[in-house]
Parts: sequence; C-alpha cells; structure tokens
Amino acid sequence: MDIGTTGLRLASSAVAPLVKRLFRQDGPGAGLVDKPVRLSSLVSFRGEKRTLTDRDVEKLATELTLRAAKATGPHDTPLELDRIMVADLLARSLRALGDLNMDDVQAVRLGVEPLARELRQNTDELSSDATVFYDRVLALACLHVLDFFTKRSTFVARTLVEQTRQQEGIIHTLDLLVERVSSQSAEDAAFEERYRKYLVRRHNKLTIFGIDVDDEWPLDDAYLSLETTERPLHGNELPAPPQRAERALSGRQRVLLRGVAGSGKTTLVLWLAVTTAEHRLSSGLSHLIGLVPFVLPMRTLTRAGQELPMPDDFLTAVRCPHTPPRGWVERVLAGARGLLLIDGIDEIPKQERDRTRAWLRELLREFPGSVCVVTARPSAVREDWLAADDFTELSLAPMSRTDVTAFVRRWHRAAGADQSDEQALLTAIRSRPDLSRLATNPLMCGLICALHRTSHGYLPRGREGLYDAALQMLLERRDQQRKIDHGLRLDASSQTLLLQRLAYWLIRNGHSELEREDALELIGQVLPSMPQVSTRGDAEAVLRHLLDRSGLLLEPTEGAIIFVHRTFQDYLAAREAVEARDLPLLIKNAHLDQWEDVIRMSVAHGRPAERARLLKGLVTRGDTVRKHRIRLHLLAMACLEHATQLAPDVQEMVTARAAGLIPPRCLEEARALAAAGPVVLELLPAPSDLDDLEADVVALTAAMIGDNAALDLLARLCASRHPAALRVAANSWSDFDHAAFADTVLPLLPADLVVSVNHEDQLSHPNLRNRPLSAFGGDPAMFLRSGVAHQVRNHHSPGPVDLSLLSQLNGLESVSLHPSQESVDLTPLARLPLTRLSVALRTDHDPTGLMLFSEVKELEVRLWRTENPLRQLPPGAPITRLSLVEYASALHGLNEFPRLSELALWHQGQILSGNDWLRVAEHRTLTRLTLHREALESVPSQAEFPHTTHLRVLCEPGAPLYLDLIDRVFPHLETLHLVGAGDLDLSVLAGLPTLRSLRLHQPAGYRNADALSNVALSVVPAARYS
Repeated sequence: MDIGTTGLRLASSAVAPLVKRLFRQDGPGAGLVDKPVRLSSLVSFRGEKRTLTDRDVEKLATELTLRAAKATGPHDTPLELDRIMVADLLARSLRALGDLNMDDVQAVRLGVEPLARELRQNTDELSSDATVFYDRVLALACLHVLDFFTKRSTFVARTLVEQTRQQEGIIHTLDLLVERVSSQSAEDAAFEERYRKYLVRRHNKLTIFGIDVDDEWPLDDAYLSLETTERPLHGNELPAPPQRAERALSGRQRVLLRGVAGSGKTTLVLWLAVTTAEHRLSSGLSHLIGLVPFVLPMRTLTRAGQELPMPDDFLTAVRCPHTPPRGWVERVLAGARGLLLIDGIDEIPKQERDRTRAWLRELLREFPGSVCVVTARPSAVREDWLAADDFTELSLAPMSRTDVTAFVRRWHRAAGADQSDEQALLTAIRSRPDLSRLATNPLMCGLICALHRTSHGYLPRGREGLYDAALQMLLERRDQQRKIDHGLRLDASSQTLLLQRLAYWLIRNGHSELEREDALELIGQVLPSMPQVSTRGDAEAVLRHLLDRSGLLLEPTEGAIIFVHRTFQDYLAAREAVEARDLPLLIKNAHLDQWEDVIRMSVAHGRPAERARLLKGLVTRGDTVRKHRIRLHLLAMACLEHATQLAPDVQEMVTARAAGLIPPRCLEEARALAAAGPVVLELLPAPSDLDDLEADVVALTAAMIGDNAALDLLARLCASRHPAALRVAANSWSDFDHAAFADTVLPLLPADLVVSVNHEDQLSHPNLRNRPLSAFGGDPAMFLRSGVAHQVRNHHSPGPVDLSLLSQLNGLESVSLHPSQESVDLTPLARLPLTRLSVALRTDHDPTGLMLFSEVKELEVRLWRTENPLRQLPPGAPITRLSLVEYASALHGLNEFPRLSELALWHQGQILSGNDWLRVAEHRTLTRLTLHREALESVPSQAEFPHTTHLRVLCEPGAPLYLDLIDRVFPHLETLHLVGAGDLDLSVLAGLPTLRSLRLHQPAGYRNADALSNVALSVVPAARYS
C-alpha cells in the first residue's frame, strides 16, 4: 500500500507524538548504543517499568483512529461503529509489537507493509470499508514506529541508510499533502478527488506502434526516464552533462522543455500529470506533491481560432466532462497548487505564439506560485523566449545506448515477443550505423521494433525506407496478418493518397487539427478520381475506416481530427507536396519551423530533378533573403542526408554555402550544425587548421552528433592536443558508445584530466584505471560498488543524494548539491578534503553544518528566497560566494560574512536600493560581482566600489550598455567580462588604470580596441546562426 495515495493524509505532528508514547523514553545517550535492541524491551507497556497500561494503549488507539477519521478523503469517512471496532483492532495490533521476535534493526529492514502484516489482526467482523480504514491506519502507525526507531538510534539510521531515507520521504510527502490541502472545502476536496481519478483514466495509456493489444501501453510501462540537457546560463560555458528528466525538473518552478518530434515531450507531460494526480512522486519531485495538474495541449486550446482560456475555462477547453465548483480552478491556482502543463507551442501558427506568451505571462503574474512546464520543438521559439519570466530551458537529449536497450527490452516484453527477436534487433542497431542514427527517440525506436517484428528481422535502410515500411505495416499488413476484415477494404496506397491530402491541408493552413467537415470535404474531392474506393463507400465511410483502422488518425474530441503523431503528418504532407509539384510553395515557406521537416522529407520523396530544383531553390532564396540566409543554407545542408541521388553540381552548390558557416564559432552554431547531422563532419577543417576556440566548438559539434564518424573526429582533435578539445572530450563520454569511446578517446586524454562518468558500465573499463573522475548525478553507491570511490574528485548532484554515502567517496575535492529536502545537514561532508562546496538552498531549506567548512577554499551558497534572503544563513557562515537566484528584496546582514569574496545577482530584473549598494561597496573582501545591466544601472551615480576588481555584466542580446558608468564607479577593476551587450566604444574604458583583462561574449559590435593597449582582449563572437 502506498501511504501517500491512500486518501489518509495525517501530518506527522498528529501521529508521531502518539506513537512515541508506545516506547520507553530512555535517558540521554541511549540512542548511541552501537547494537540492535529487542522490541520487547523498547515498548512502554511491558515489563516491570512499564508506563502504559493496556487501557492506555486502547485510549491511544482510539485517539489515533479519531484523528485518522478526520483526515480521510471526503468519501472514505468511516461510520462511528466501524471506527470503534477499528480502534479495538488497532489497540491489539499495537500491543502485538511487544510479542514480535525481532529487534529494531530487523523491523526497519522489514519495512512498513511487512511489519503491518505481522501486526494485522483478524478482520472478519469488519465491513469491507472498515477493513480498508484499519489497514490504512495500521500502515500509518507502522511508518511512524519505524521512523521512531531510526530517530532514536544513530546505529539504526547508519546501518539502514536507504530504508531511513525512504521513510523520511514518505513522511515528508504526507506532511506536504496535509499542508497544501488542509484549507479546502468539502465540496472542493470531493471534486478534486474526482478530477484526479479522471486525469489518471484519461492519460494513463499511450499508443505504441506495433503492440497488438489495442495498440496501447500503460503509461508506467511506456514511460522511459530520458536524459535532458540544460542550456548554459551565460558565457561560452560547456553544456552540463545530461541528467535524467526527473532530476532536471527537481525543484524547478518554471521549465521550457524542447525536443524534436517523437522525443517524448508529451509522454513526459502525461507522466507528470498522472504521477502528480496519484501523489506518486519521487523524492526529487517533492515540490509537486499536492499540486493539481492541468494538461493544456496548445492545438486543442487554439482550435478554430478560439481565445485562449482563463482558469475557470481550463476544463471546458480540454473537453473534461466534469463540472467543477464555481471558481475552483482559480482557488487552486491562487493557493499555489496548480501544475500547468502546456504542451506543444510548436503546434500553433508562428504568428500566434507571441499572443500565447502574453496569455501565459498574465497567468503567471496573477498566480505566481504555479509550477509550469511548457514544451516545444527546438526551433519553434528563440532561446530566450521565456527567459525574462524565469524559465529554465531544458532539452530532451537523444536516447543513449542504454536508453535504447531499455526501450527495446520493454517493447518486446509488452508485445510478448521472443527474447531471441529482442537480442537480434539490439545486435542490428549496434552494428548498423544507419539504424543507430535513427534510433535516437522513442517514436523511432518503437517503429524499428514493430517493423523488425512484423518483417521477421528485415529492416529497410534510411529514414524514408523506415517510414514507408511503417505505413505499409499500419495501413494494410497488420490487419492482413491478424486476419481482420472490417467490411470496407482499402489497400495501403489508397489510404496513403487520402491521408497525404489531409496532412498537406493541415500544413498549408498552419493547423494541427482538422474539423470533421473539412476532412469529409477533402476526401469527397479525391474520391471521384479513386473509383476502386468510391464504389465501396462514401466519404463518411472512408473517414470512419481511416479513424478506426489506419492507426494514423485520431478523433480526440467530437468533430476534431488529428494525426497520431506530427512525424507522420509531415512525412505524408511532403509526399503530397512533391506529387502536386508544389516545390515553389515549399521553398517559399522553408524559413518556418512548421515546414522544416516537410522540406527534409520532400527531398527524400523527390526524384533527382525534383530534389535538385528544391535544393537550388533553398540556396538561391537564402542568397537573396538576408534575414533567412543562414537558416535556409543550413536546411539545404541537412537535406543532403535524404538525397540518395543528386547531381554533383547541386551538392557542390549546397556544401559551398555551408562551408561559409564553418567552422562553428560558439555553442549556438555548434548546435545548429549538429542538427544537420553527420554530413557536416566532412566539411569541418582538419584539427591542425583550428585555433583553440575553434577546436573547442568543433569538439562540441562532434559530441552533439555522437556517431562513429564524430568519435573519429574527436579522437583526431585530442591527438592534436588542443587543450579545449581535450576538456570537451573529457566531458563527452556519455554522448558516444561507451566501449568505443573508452577504446578510442580515453587513451588520448592526459592521465590527470578529470573524466565525467554518468553510467555504471563506464566504470569497469580498464582504460579508466586510476583516472580522476567527475560524477554528474551518479548514485554514490555506484562508485562504491565498482571500487573506484577513491578516484572521484567532483560530484554534482542535481537532485537528492545520500550525503552519508557521498562522504564515503574519500577523494572528493568538489561537491555541488541541489537538495530537495527541507532540512539540509551538511555535517557528513565535513570529513572530506574539499576545496569547493556549492549548495543550492530553496526558500524552505534550513541548512545545518555550514560553520564546519571554514577551511574550504570556495564555499558557494545559492539562495532562492526573496524576502531578506541572507536571513536564511547563520551569521558568520564562512561562505566565499553568494548567488541570489530570485529577486532579492534587501541585502541586510551582508557584512556578517567576513569571507565573502563574490556576489552574483542572477535575476534579470534585480535592482538594489542605495543602502544595499552601500553595503556591497563597503564590504572589504567582496571583490567580484556578477549582475545584470538593470542592476548596474540602479547603482547611484555618486557611488564608488573601491574593493571590486572583477566585474561581469549580463545584457540582453544587443542591449545598450553604458561603459562610462563602469569607468566611474569601479575605479580599480582588473577584469571585466561583458555578455551579450550592444555596440561598445571601448575607448571609454581607457581611464581604468588597473584593467588588465577584457572579455566580450557575443557583443553586437565593438570599436576602438586599440585604445586599450595594455589590456588583454578576448572576444567570443555572436552567433551567425542558430
């Protein structure tokens, strides 16, 4: 029984004191005994020194059942007679604790449910409802019994770390639930319960291609925890290693999640909705406990040009059949209990996206406590589209080899396929580069699995071949093999003609849904030219067949028809466009993200002359239209992998334009080139022709492509000993086949270079022996099991981590923590030889142990609290770097941190009062500042910062920056780093006598650099394309 989902939500403060009375209250130090203790000697109602009588235990059980009855769900409150009978049985169960032949360690190891079964009494005299209530109360009591044992004895907590953490997590979950739903009316609570059950029923299954049982898969089986990458906040920083989606989302209030078609964006949204609705969340997502999910697909919300809904219209807009109490949604959002899941910004026309952003901003302005996840394809909106609204940008990463293996095995289990088929497919994927390049997201993996099974092991080559085979499987062969006859028989080619007409209409009109009347009209227009179809049924019968049997169309709500996946829509639309000779229209719309995949597939569908015309058109339009030039030339380059036959002069024309974009100069350009695929690798210069900055970005490009050819390029870069390329390679192992990387690249890395590891199978490779390691999110137990704990130098934990285990990695020098629990005790880390410790503290975190790290060279704390954030820290804490992530109301107490040398104000709208600026200026050890342009402009004109020697200023791209203000108020600057500024006249800085280093990151422009003759100037140029 999952206590968090039983409907019995009783805070620990209401249960723990009652349970504690069942046990002896030993004197100081009793809990330090380093051995187990028998339960019979712990209970307070046995032996000569007992303090509770049997009657006292009965009263305690009665009180516990009374409190539990008040905490049940609105439909679960027990009858009075039932409650009395349950109290009697519970008293007998609690007294049975003294009869168990076990000690406290054995009890904790046993766990809540097995312990409850040991204590359970005969329930034959109880009604079925009363039995459920009894089981719930008994389980809750057992949870707090075991929690008492772990808190009473340091020996138990130290011996059974995982069990202790699980119990604490469950109690934390229950306490959060009680806190968040305690003020509800009975009417609201009853409706919320119905709504949660509806969400689970509606979204708990997914369509998975090729699985015959209704083609649906339970969400729990289908959901595969994929990896995400986070866009670096500022500067030319390396992207962080990938981390699992749950860890990446941990504690995040607002997230923009990007992913290509089929990458699993919607699956992740539905998984969040269902697990939140069921209160079934991992500890890393505890900030979602008690929240109410609202799944808001953009194509549904914008159907037929309707206005985007206000809160009270959310359920109506998504066709929820339940009617909430008046104002219920608004009360949920106002109480900071809403989880807004806004899926598919790319599904709406480009011209409507700014209106959608304004709608979202208004919602978040009025209900700022709402948690919000927005999904989009990578090119749908620019990178800073929601940056001003404090959204973190994450991208779903291509599936790793480990993920692909897990997916294939799950698929074959769900399909009931032979293990030999599963192994044969895994072997094919590993041995065929064309398959491994395609098997990078759940959609393509599902197609490959289904085709491999239905084709008895044969798989076509290339994306077009796979799609064609998939259509054949879905439209015809599946029903033939299953001997299904639905009366109206349409062959695959007839269905394809009809479907591609519907798909192309959607693309041409910028829609993602078809009104039923439009679909019937389009089919009716085609039928006269298809006598073999029209003689068998009218447009209504044909549409019904396509909905029922094609596997490609859905009618999610009455009168609205959609393709089951955008990938098939684009593929079919491309076929129709080529057959209709609409190449000029394709070229005209090629700059729009909604047409991008249609263009690629059109090249695959076209004959050689049609491909040549289309590619020439893209290049020529790019030459002519300056604002779309880069995008069109890169798109033409990306299309080459789909052109199986192409005139050499056309290929040369395309590659010549792309060559002008090479080598990439920054992270954004590396991403854009990697998106074009392995074909760009042939255009990249030899390592000997690259400077260090270029080698850095070329190495990043290779890592993002991640195939065998990219691995060869990375190996050549490492062999050339470019320092930046070596650093990239050391962080890129997870992007490639693990064994191939270990054999090819690891031997080329310097022995003292720290190598990032994320998966346990990396740790057994002999080339890793004695190398220093960096772990991003890895479970400390993984390194202990593998015998390499002493090699781990750095550990970054984006989610919860067991610090007692982490402290056993005795070679650790740097630790970065994002704890999710409220009480953060850093004490276990004090025994490590740390030189750097970074801790992120959310608004409700209570840090313990900070004072123990006075010898650590770098001690960073990141705070999210807005109201007097420094009050969260103990006065005198030896922090050296303070990062304020949210808007800080004041900096009272800044002078209480004598080691503080760096202050970072990350919030874009952050400004400080004159008094706060004075506090910063007067702090004698505070020499480094990071702030936004707005904060800089709030500095009083008469102020002066005599101690500041290093300054970083963050600007929106192209924003004006007044260098004379920097020259005036920071007279002793030695290093200046300007990110994203507009056109800069560097001569203004000539008056800074101590300035020795100036770094410009992607400036709009700069001039008069010769005025800074004694200053080392480095420039990361602005992205030419992205």
